[in-house]
Amino acid sequence: MQAIVLFGHGARDIRWREPFDRLAALWKTQHAESAVELAFLEMMEPSLEQAIASLVAAGATEVVVVPVFFGQGGHLRNDFPVLLSACQEKYPKIALSATPAVGEDLAVLQAIVDFGARALIS
Repeated sequence: MQAIVLFGHGARDIRWREPFDRLAALWKTQHAESAVELAFLEMMEPSLEQAIASLVAAGATEVVVVPVFFGQGGHLRNDFPVLLSACQEKYPKIALSATPAVGEDLAVLQAIVDFGARALIS
C-alpha cells in the first residue's frame, strides 16, 4: 500500500495546525486509495516516526514524505535527513522517500501568484 506523510514544522498555537488538517482531509477525499498522515518536526504530534509507524501498522509498504515547507531551510537540510534516516533504519522493509519542499514546486508558486491576483480583483 502506498501512503503519504504531510510533514510540517509545528507550532505552540494549536490553531496553526488547522490548514494541515484541511490539507489531509482534501487528500483523503481526492486520494482515498492512499493513506495519509500528518507529522510535525517539533512542538506538535505526531512526530515523523510516529506517523510512519502508524502507516506501517496500517499496511503501508511505500511512504512518501512531503515537506509542507515553503523552502529548503536549515530544518530540511539538517534535521529532516536525520529523522528520515532514523525512520529508514527502523523500517528497512518500507520504501521511504521524500519530495523537495512544496514551496520549491512551480505549481505551488503559481497558485500563490494566482491567489494574489484574485485579491487584487476583489
